[in-house]
Amino acid sequence: MSGEFTNTVTTAVTAETRIFGIRHHGPGSARSLRLALEKFSPDAILIEGPADADPLLGFVAAEGMEPPVALLGYHPDEPSKAALWPFAVFSPEWQAMRFGAENTVRVRFFDLPAAMTLALTDEPGDRSDPLADLAEAGGYDDAERWWDAIVESSSDADIFDAVNEAMTALRETAVIDEHTLRREAHMRQIMRKTLKDGAQRLAIVCGAWHGPALSGRLGPAAADARVLKGLPKGKTTLTWVPWTHSRLASSSGYGAGITSPGWYHHLFTQTEQPIVRWLTKVAGMLRRHDLPVSSAHIIESVRLAETLATLRERPLAGLSEVTEATRAVLCDGDETMLRLVSSEMVVGEALGAVPEGTPTVPLEADLRAQIRTLRMKQQALESIVDLDLRNERGIAKSRLLHRLRLLGIGWGQLTDSQVRNTGTFRETWTLRWRPELSIAIIEAARWGTTLRTAAEAKILDTAANPEATVGQVSAALESALLADLSGATDGLIARLESVAALDYDVTNLMAALPGLLRTLRYGDVRGTDSAALTRVADGLLLRACAGLPGAVTGLDGDGAAELRTLIDAVHLALSARESEWATATWLATLQTLADRADINGTLVGRAVRLLCDAEIIDAAESARRLSAALSVGHSAADKAAWIDGFLGGRGLLLVHDRNLLSLIDAWLCGLDEDQFVATLPLLRRTFGAFESGERQAIAQSVRNGAPTTTTQTGADYDTARGELALRAAAEILGVAG
Repeated sequence: MSGEFTNTVTTAVTAETRIFGIRHHGPGSARSLRLALEKFSPDAILIEGPADADPLLGFVAAEGMEPPVALLGYHPDEPSKAALWPFAVFSPEWQAMRFGAENTVRVRFFDLPAAMTLALTDEPGDRSDPLADLAEAGGYDDAERWWDAIVESSSDADIFDAVNEAMTALRETAVIDEHTLRREAHMRQIMRKTLKDGAQRLAIVCGAWHGPALSGRLGPAAADARVLKGLPKGKTTLTWVPWTHSRLASSSGYGAGITSPGWYHHLFTQTEQPIVRWLTKVAGMLRRHDLPVSSAHIIESVRLAETLATLRERPLAGLSEVTEATRAVLCDGDETMLRLVSSEMVVGEALGAVPEGTPTVPLEADLRAQIRTLRMKQQALESIVDLDLRNERGIAKSRLLHRLRLLGIGWGQLTDSQVRNTGTFRETWTLRWRPELSIAIIEAARWGTTLRTAAEAKILDTAANPEATVGQVSAALESALLADLSGATDGLIARLESVAALDYDVTNLMAALPGLLRTLRYGDVRGTDSAALTRVADGLLLRACAGLPGAVTGLDGDGAAELRTLIDAVHLALSARESEWATATWLATLQTLADRADINGTLVGRAVRLLCDAEIIDAAESARRLSAALSVGHSAADKAAWIDGFLGGRGLLLVHDRNLLSLIDAWLCGLDEDQFVATLPLLRRTFGAFESGERQAIAQSVRNGAPTTTTQTGADYDTARGELALRAAAEILGVAG
């Protein structure tokens, strides 16, 4: 909210105080405030903000300070307990700070200290938005549009009087909550102290809602002292952190947010032909998204925006006018493209920066140093980074990002295709820096002073959890090797051995094996010594193989399907490991499963298939086993389960092995109606998982005469009608003609 009330407080030395009520983020009020300060020439400025953040004001003019930024106050022992005071270049408070730095004027914050704000447990009371009240009185249904029309499109050092008069009228009937009364009492106390210290021309920069409470005679301090007496005060650390325009938006949940920070930034920084420059930038953005926009489009959109402003009796086109012109001319009525303009430009994702010497925790200092060394860039917009792990810089970036993930600092996300692929020589990361990561860094600082030591301490603590399973500890070990946390490796291996020795659940052992085997296979790609893992991996494999025959007994369909997934994962991981002993031990276990008739068919079928792939069982033997599984004595559901285990996800086998296709075709043709209905769901799942090309090739093979052993007796068939049905089925399968 913005407004200035000019008020003179006369003291024995005729000191003068002026109240400049402002809206917290507004380019028009920021420009007007600069004009008013230059006109008033204060020797002291008090700004709405935490009073204990005064030492940080010295960084405002430092090299490297680039808004948007925010003051961050947090409890050093409980970093998640934090408060933020954000500022953009178009925030009036920021311009007041800059004015003080550029003109050697004393500047202080004078709101409740962060130490009190964090310690207070009561929430500010609800009250109506004064802007909304004024907008409604002015005939507007949207407070942002009203403010944009009245203030933000112009600069006027004298506009504050009118707004402050309106605030005074609104406060006469408003109920002021207790939190606001405390804040205003503290503000008056700091004003008294500043005047007592010798200020002759005191400028007060605060939200316009508070202006009437700070104007006129301040009166005795005793009343304000009583309001503030007994307020709690805890430990607090304050610093500057980078912020983004999107976090200034009201849609982010920020209570003093605005709907268009990107637009406001443009209005403040582009004073010459702002509408032409804005629509030109919009056109450039749309071109980057492959939308054809010409110079003629820009000219017509400018004309439309200016015409709308004239019709609405506005001195200059505002956001509503340029938005309508963008929709009608540049986007050709496409609401999807208009939403893109809104997110990328009207809101925007500009990311600020803070100077190197800004107070911070040691962990953040280490992160900054590594980012600078590796020449990485923190950006608010999403970016894709490909890392080559065969060079030092690529693997150093990879280790940094993996350490940050372990610490819960989510700057980068590894692509899904590589989350479980440790052996690639490349990694692809999606990077996006978000302001709240500054708090995540502070929270992670309790684990150590550097990223390496902090990540090692955290991962060891996580693995030490008594409830941790062998799979979780194995995953932690794999993550430690990816992040090159050699200080944690020995402890994790020892922990894995102890957890594995006490874990008798075969599924837990098998779940842990793939990650461990990948680490063994590809450890040399990342320059890590994984030799110590061999003993653990072999021990897990031996125990899993010993327990698997017992674990498969009595499983229902769902349990068998889950175990089959684990068997596939272990088999795939072992196939890449060069160990004759491990391979032989595993295949011998599969042979045991393949020879059993008392377990779920999906497991037997899968064991036969894996042994066939490993050339332990030849095509003739696999056909014999399939024929036996489909013989009399087994239910239709059992037969379908066996086929699902044997073929699941691998339809190419039937394309090349006509004998197997013939056996399955004959079995299907021999099912009666009840049997077919009973097995249809499982068969649909099996064949539906094949690639479309595989399904078409199988259908073509059947259509072209895959041999069948079925015979029909006791009925005459209408072959003409049958051909019609076959033709329809062929068209459905995509093999017509």
